Amino acid sequence: MVRAKASLGRRDVLHVGGLSALGLGLNRYFNRAAAAVASAKAKSCILIWLDGGPSHLETLDPKPNASKEVRGPFGAIASSIAGIQLSELMPQTAALMQHAAIIRSMTSPLGEHNFGTHYLLTGYKPTPALNYPAMGSVVSHLNQNPGDIPSHVAIPNMRVGGGNFSAPGYLPPSVAPFEVGGDPAKPDFRVQDLDPFPGIVDERIHRRRAYLHSLDGIQSSTDAKGPSDPAFEQAYRLMTSTAAKHAFDLSAESAETQRRYGGKSIGQCCLLARRLVEAGVPFVTVNNRGWDTHEDLVTRLKEGYTGAKVPVGLIPSLDSAFASLITDLHDRGMLAETLVVVMGEFGRTPKLNTRGGRDHWPRVFSVMLAGGGVPGGQIIGASDERGESPRDRAITPADLAASIYLLLGIDPETTLLTPDGRPVKVSLDGKPINEIVG
Repeated sequence: MVRAKASLGRRDVLHVGGLSALGLGLNRYFNRAAAAVASAKAKSCILIWLDGGPSHLETLDPKPNASKEVRGPFGAIASSIAGIQLSELMPQTAALMQHAAIIRSMTSPLGEHNFGTHYLLTGYKPTPALNYPAMGSVVSHLNQNPGDIPSHVAIPNMRVGGGNFSAPGYLPPSVAPFEVGGDPAKPDFRVQDLDPFPGIVDERIHRRRAYLHSLDGIQSSTDAKGPSDPAFEQAYRLMTSTAAKHAFDLSAESAETQRRYGGKSIGQCCLLARRLVEAGVPFVTVNNRGWDTHEDLVTRLKEGYTGAKVPVGLIPSLDSAFASLITDLHDRGMLAETLVVVMGEFGRTPKLNTRGGRDHWPRVFSVMLAGGGVPGGQIIGASDERGESPRDRAITPADLAASIYLLLGIDPETTLLTPDGRPVKVSLDGKPINEIVG
């Protein structure tokens, strides 16, 4: 969990100086920071990112009473909470609805992948003037106790929204997420940088680190800087850390546990995410691609491949992965301190197209949260009868970002600095969602 500092460091002095220039005094700054810490409920966050834009109508906001062209090919089922229905393809999630909160009135004007991704992951609408950082990179930047494992990990990578999104934004490149680099569901899965490259022995690695530290020592007399090669320093810590190797080792999990999460990428990624938060990583992004379903919904969302006897498509795979993650976190006593967020960049059109799919639709879509102090068993907001627009309680990505920050103990009005010294708030114009943050 990101905590307020008890004393001022160099970055804090610059931070407070920027606040003072804006008319915000020290008393207000520390009072607000203390309030944010007091509201913190989560020590870590697992973001399950459904890249491409998941259909809300086929997952979290089914419309069983609508016409066939709206409700689509799948039905709805009851959940563990009376009156709340989910897609028939999500029976395991439905059985755990008491732990989850679903926002059914998310809304955005941005229906292009890169733009929508930027808005959801940062809480800021994209602008050519400044690249804003992803929430995970903000958490990493503010993390006070970096360890051997990076404080933001992306599984398997952070290639989201078409691949043009830069997670660090205006923050230093060192807070970019560590990309695992491989698919944990594949037999040859290997974490990049976890083992030395062939032909590079420990002695050479230690010598290079010592040389870089000597350079850093020369520079430290003029300015307080981080390592001159943060990428190498991160790789060094990973290669030499027994704890890091253990956290990334899925073979330590029983065959039954791995089976429960499912054999698809999202399942094993979520299992690895659970191991990482157990090891103290404050933010993990699980990147699950393929949700841009313009055609052939039944095969892609349900079956997985033509003729499948057991559905292994996107939604059943998400269902088993999410349910297993929530169950494991609960059974291990970690759910109350681990926030799990499931979302993509937008929803899908309220009417099936001629190819049996749905197109981009940002006007209304759904997001699911669980754990981390979020009261479960509730629906927040609503879409209209066609899943076309918010019917009530419209909620923006800025509102969602402000709420996630508060749950993690970060004041949304915390001011960060761009490389040229410009103060920028962590979250702008976001109104915390009371049903989530309390």
